[in-house]
Amino acid sequence: MKVIETIKELRAELDALRSLGKTVGLVPTMGALHAGHVSLVRRSVADNDATVVSVFVNPTQFNDKSDLEKYPRTLEADCHLLEAQDATFVFAPSVAEMYPEPDTRSFSFAPLDTVMEGAFRPGHFNGVCQIVSKLFEAVRPDRAYFGEKDFQQLAIIRAMVRRCKYPLEVVGCPIVREDDGLAMSSRNTRLSAAERENALNISRTLYKSRNFAAAHTVSETQKMVEDAIAAAPGLRLEYFQIVDGNTLQPIANWADTPYAVGCITVFCGDVRLIDNIKYKEE
Repeated sequence: MKVIETIKELRAELDALRSLGKTVGLVPTMGALHAGHVSLVRRSVADNDATVVSVFVNPTQFNDKSDLEKYPRTLEADCHLLEAQDATFVFAPSVAEMYPEPDTRSFSFAPLDTVMEGAFRPGHFNGVCQIVSKLFEAVRPDRAYFGEKDFQQLAIIRAMVRRCKYPLEVVGCPIVREDDGLAMSSRNTRLSAAERENALNISRTLYKSRNFAAAHTVSETQKMVEDAIAAAPGLRLEYFQIVDGNTLQPIANWADTPYAVGCITVFCGDVRLIDNIKYKEE
């Protein structure tokens, strides 16, 4: 495994592989890797001849400066983990390498990016699209791998690939959870022991709501989740929405769509956690 810091060197390495007919997979990350990331890397290694894992905390997708500053950075540990998974390259550029000048591009994928995260984190998805498009252009992968925990992000990246006609396949991979159900996240490392216990109420509530939904309406299911999170210690709900999994627009009735997903964001202390659950799948 080789660690690369510049786009020029990365392209040279990948061009040499492509000249031999090799396929390339890309796993974009912000580091602080966990088993969820590992599942993406393993999928890429299985699907492709070479796998590039980018490790870059992207400043343009943080609308909260303190959140950017607190985001864990563990490159050395990340590299050890990736080497054990047979990643070919770790691309760990500096901010100056990725943004030699301000990126003034504006991406809009309304209505996908105007709801949920888009409503609560203005500019977030524009920053995501800026960095992911830069990575696509630097790596030129055959396939790119993203986790379904960031459900809205995955939908927007798919839309960007279609609009920009990137010649690649976007592969969505299932949420990876701890044994107790908590969705794996780099932010989990910021939770105290008590907060970590409180956070379990997020996934527990979502799983209960899936059973509840079988005999109740969308609005009743919505209220059940909202009330359960409000009653749980140490949690503050930012939003919970039951949406069409393709359009990300709220649904009023289960019959409105064959693909219904509940997306939630909760503050546990000052740590912002996201999760989702599928009520109906196509």
